[in-house]
Amino acid sequence: MANNKYEVADVINRFLPQMNQAKILIHHKRTLSAISRCRTAALGSHTDKCNDCGHIKISYNSCRNRHCPKCQGVEKEAWIVMQEDMMLPVVNYHVVFTLPHELNLLCLRNPKLMYDLLFKSAWQTLDTLARDPKWIGGQSAATMILHTWSQTMNLHPHLHCIVPNGGLSKDGSWQFPKRGNGNFLFPVLAMNKIFKAVFLKGLNKLLKEQRLNLSSELHADSKTVKKLIQHLYTKQWVVYTKKPFAGAKHVINYLGRYSHRVAITNHRIIEINDKTVSFVYKDYIDGAKKKVKTIDGVEFIRRFCMHILPSGFRKVRQYGFTSNACKAKSINKARLALDQRIVILLTRKERKEKAKSRIFGQPNQCPCCKIGEMVTIDTQEGNKDPPFVANPFTFIKR
Repeated sequence: MANNKYEVADVINRFLPQMNQAKILIHHKRTLSAISRCRTAALGSHTDKCNDCGHIKISYNSCRNRHCPKCQGVEKEAWIVMQEDMMLPVVNYHVVFTLPHELNLLCLRNPKLMYDLLFKSAWQTLDTLARDPKWIGGQSAATMILHTWSQTMNLHPHLHCIVPNGGLSKDGSWQFPKRGNGNFLFPVLAMNKIFKAVFLKGLNKLLKEQRLNLSSELHADSKTVKKLIQHLYTKQWVVYTKKPFAGAKHVINYLGRYSHRVAITNHRIIEINDKTVSFVYKDYIDGAKKKVKTIDGVEFIRRFCMHILPSGFRKVRQYGFTSNACKAKSINKARLALDQRIVILLTRKERKEKAKSRIFGQPNQCPCCKIGEMVTIDTQEGNKDPPFVANPFTFIKR
C-alpha cells in the first residue's frame, strides 16, 4: 500500500469512458480530467540541470486541484503554518456537527446552499453559547473543516470544529468557561437544540424563497420538503464534543490530517480490475477495524463526484476573533489578555515559503551531488483544457 501501486487517476482513466457523460456536471468533469492527468506529460513538464555536476531531472506538472490526492502537500503545510501562527496557549476542543442522512439528496442538488447553511448554523450555535454570560460571556472563535464523506465514500456531511477554551470579553480580558471542569465546553444537549433549530429555520427560509433545486430526480416538491422538515424537528441530531487536545502540538497534528483531506487517498486503493475497485476502510461500528470494500468502478467515480465541491466554495473557514476580517488585531488582543507576547502574523507569501522549506528543504539543491543548484533549462507546455464537453445544467446520476 505504501508504494501507491494504484491511484484514483487509474480508476478515472479506466472507468470514466463507461459513464454517461451527459449525467456528469461540467465542473466534475474538469476535476476528474485534472486528476487523471496530474503529474503526466499531458500537463507539461520542466527539465532542470545541475550547474555543478550536470545531473538532469525531468518533472511533470501537477494539476493543483484541491480534490486531487497528490496535490495537497504545500497548501496543507501552508495552512498548518497559519494555524501555528494563530495558536493561543489554551486548551482546544473538538466539536463535530453532523447533518441527518435525510438531507443527503438536498445536499447533492444544492451543495453550496446546504453547506453554507451548515457552516452558519454551527457557528451561530457556538457563538450563541459563548456570548451567554452563563457559559463564557465573550467572543469565541472556531476553525471549521467540512467533510462530506464516510469511510466508504458515501455522502456524510459533517463539520469538524476546533474551539478554544474561552473567549474575549468586552473589556479585553480572557474569560474561561464558567461551568464544568477542564473537559467541558458547552452542554451537548444545548448545542443539539440550537443547531437543529437554526439549521431548519434557515432551510425553511430557502424553501420559501424558492432557492432550492427540487428536481424531478428528488421526487420532491415544496410540500414533501415541508414534511421532511417537520420530521427532522422530531429527530435527534448528532452534535458531540470530544475530549480536549493535550496541547498545541496535538491540535496542529490533528488539523494537518484533516484540513486538506480528500474523499479517498491513493494508498487506500489496493486493487483495480476490469469491473471493480477494492479499497481499505475503517469500520467504526466494528471498533474501527480495517476492512476491504469492493465496488463497481463506475460506482466508485459516482461516489467520488459526490464530494467534489462547487467552484470557489471554501471548505475550511475561520470564525470569531480568528476570522480573516479581524484576526490581526483580535489574536494579539487575546495574547495580551493571556500574558503572551505580541507577534506580527505571517503574510500568505511568507507562509507559502515556510511551507515549501519544510517540505522540500532546499528545493534548488541538486539531489545528486548536494552541492550544485538545479536550473531550469527547458519547459514543455501541456493541455490545460479538459477533453470533455457537457451540458452544465445536467446532474450526476443518483
